[in-house]
Amino acid sequence: MSASWPWLTLALLGAYHGVNPGMGWLFAVALGLQEQSGRAVLRALLPIAIGHAAAIGLTVGLLAAGRASVPLDALAWITTALLVGFGLFKLIRPRHPRWVGMRVGAKDLVLWSFLMATAHGAGLMLLPVFLLGEDNPAPCHGASCHQAAGLSLNSVWSYLAAISLHTLAMLGTAALVAMVVYYKVGLSVLRRAWFDLDRIWALALILAGILGLVLRAS
Repeated sequence: MSASWPWLTLALLGAYHGVNPGMGWLFAVALGLQEQSGRAVLRALLPIAIGHAAAIGLTVGLLAAGRASVPLDALAWITTALLVGFGLFKLIRPRHPRWVGMRVGAKDLVLWSFLMATAHGAGLMLLPVFLLGEDNPAPCHGASCHQAAGLSLNSVWSYLAAISLHTLAMLGTAALVAMVVYYKVGLSVLRRAWFDLDRIWALALILAGILGLVLRAS
């Protein structure tokens, strides 16, 4: 596998999170319509992205702590169990925090986004990317060999780069979707052409867990 595929995967997962209205763009559009301002939509998206990054960072940080004390094979099974278990839970009870009203500030949006991303298991979906190939026994030549099958989290900078790439992809996609909906589509179309993204999200969590384990074993 190419050393670039984990970074591409992180970006694609960021775009996937950005498309999901539960991750923030729908709330941002609603705030923009309330203030009758497209700028209000964009202002809301930045703290939402910060909250999302905090949730991702917490999950990846916990993974790093686990790697220091848990064998990678065991950690892979634990991650799969968390993903599949959380996905099944979301299928049965597709609920998420609804504590915040429409009059919110930047701090409220950061906290709301953090809780939403955590409740949806956004960080969990990224864990297989970091676990694949960390102990790759294949012959190694060149500086990029260790990252041939997965991201090597061996420094603070590697953590920040991974989280930043994912968050920027999420923010860019969410901003694009929000602007199209605000200026061209309108929220009324969502009532006519809605589909159950909560169930799709739950199935994606389950698939990520199983696929990560299969790829690691192959």
